[in-house]
Amino acid sequence: MATSSASNLHVESLRTKIREKTAVVGVIGLGYVGLPFAVEKAKVGFRVVGFEMNPARADKVNRGTNYIDDVVDEELTDAVTSGRLRATSDFEELAECDVIVLCVPTPLNKNLAPNLTYVSNVTIEAARRLRPGQLISLESTTYPGTCEEVMLPILQESGLTVDEDFFLCHSPERVDPGNKRYTTKNTHKVVGGVGPRSLEVAEEFYRQTIQNVVPVSSAKAAELTKVFENTFRAVNIALVNELTLLCDRMGLDVWEVLDAAFTKPFGIMPFYPGPGVGGHCIPLDPHYLEWKAKELNFNTRFISLAGEINRRMPEFVVSKAARLLNDAGVALSRAKVLVLGAAYKKDIDDWRESPAIEVMRLLVEGGAEVSYHDPYVPSFSEHGLRLESVDLDAPTLAAQDLVIIATDHSNVDYEEVAARSRLVFDTRNALHGTLAPNVTRL
Repeated sequence: MATSSASNLHVESLRTKIREKTAVVGVIGLGYVGLPFAVEKAKVGFRVVGFEMNPARADKVNRGTNYIDDVVDEELTDAVTSGRLRATSDFEELAECDVIVLCVPTPLNKNLAPNLTYVSNVTIEAARRLRPGQLISLESTTYPGTCEEVMLPILQESGLTVDEDFFLCHSPERVDPGNKRYTTKNTHKVVGGVGPRSLEVAEEFYRQTIQNVVPVSSAKAAELTKVFENTFRAVNIALVNELTLLCDRMGLDVWEVLDAAFTKPFGIMPFYPGPGVGGHCIPLDPHYLEWKAKELNFNTRFISLAGEINRRMPEFVVSKAARLLNDAGVALSRAKVLVLGAAYKKDIDDWRESPAIEVMRLLVEGGAEVSYHDPYVPSFSEHGLRLESVDLDAPTLAAQDLVIIATDHSNVDYEEVAARSRLVFDTRNALHGTLAPNVTRL
């Protein structure tokens, strides 16, 4: 009974701090998820401490210098100058935080197995300073069971008990970089706790910032929700990518077929093909679920096949590019090829897992002289490639044997590109409706 009374006291004390905005919020990882979240919390009145192991980033935050496109410059500056947001690399300050939110990377290793090193390391730091009445929330995308199987044993080494002394939840990030309509504030937030009190406190915390909070029965359910969302997209993208491969064999225009199919007002949802999938989510997250399923002796065949198809697309793009060049009397090994776009999606500067870069690597491997233009990515180093963006002007276009549109940024005049280029291979349908004989679509 005494334990229950103490637990209820911790719940009510923390809920009161959250409602009154006196709770100190710690956000570990100030990247594309953490910084927007930290700014949103500061905007509604919380004092936020951002923990960032990259000293350059921490210094930028403390100077009010923005480096994330989805953060409004003025809002970051206001949060810092008002004293509601500051950054540090000192984990000792976790002890003063009432809520600790983990927004750290969850990559895969070379065997497509989860690498939870970042999650484990920061959980260890939190456990060393854990005190009664704290909420720990994991926002990083991961496999079902991470909170209970990885984080909880580490946190309970402190001698404190979950859902009695401290609270633990998973609330997966739903950030869509570059999306101006759906932001941290107006995107529904799924929350699952390791116990009912953890869920109660977590709901209170997220409702201070997020317009709609969606509670689920457990942290494991919340973890599965996020990986399913991204797996849903990966599988459907793979379906239209496979249709693209078939249409290429059949001599049909996949874009015409899709445009016609998507006129149906029910029973179908638009997905489009491309040179592959990129970013942190779609190429990686489904493999978390695939890996976890193997522990249960369950074979996730759709997920495995979708990943295989999507990973084949850069190779298909290069193969078709070689065919187009060959038809024009130029061998790939002697061709000059300009790739438009290095980012994994339009109008952002994120090139993680970008299929455009894989396309460039394969072109170079085939002997082509490759250059690229991307107004958002001035340079990159990946897969042994080190390239800098070139100017997109008439002489550059005229010098190319082939131009490949790999990322359809909005601030590129594609009609002008088509008019000044010998041959254009459009993998994004950026030139939809163009019937110029020098333009071929995916």
